[in-house]
Amino acid sequence: MTELPLEYWNKLAGQLITMSSLLSGFSIAVTANLLVTDSDKRLETNILKVASVASGCFLITVFAMTKILMATTEGYPIKIASDDLIFPRTIGIVTLFLGIICLSVVIALSGWTKSRKTGIFTSVVGILTFLMILMTLLEIKT
Repeated sequence: MTELPLEYWNKLAGQLITMSSLLSGFSIAVTANLLVTDSDKRLETNILKVASVASGCFLITVFAMTKILMATTEGYPIKIASDDLIFPRTIGIVTLFLGIICLSVVIALSGWTKSRKTGIFTSVVGILTFLMILMTLLEIKT
């Protein structure tokens, strides 16, 4: 596997920070909305939990990638090697994928709060969304 240069990680970290910030904000909005509703339904409680995990994961990604962005920016006072970024890189990528999974689950479950037909529709949308994101991010070359 080819090791990516630090310049590339700098640009990638910047993009992931932007994307994760937006997704985190969306997840936090869903969480806040569910917190203020007066419902004790099990499904809504589960959606709240999954949205909270998504929010946390995207926030972790933001901070892990911020560390990478800072460390790979010209003028950083400490000499770094690519191996120094393994931990934040691993944490950032794993939490990004976990956040995407959780957000897809929130999409899939959301319709079940309304009706069976809407639940089936949102489940299909959630599954397709996750699969398309996965196919885009993990493009397989033959």
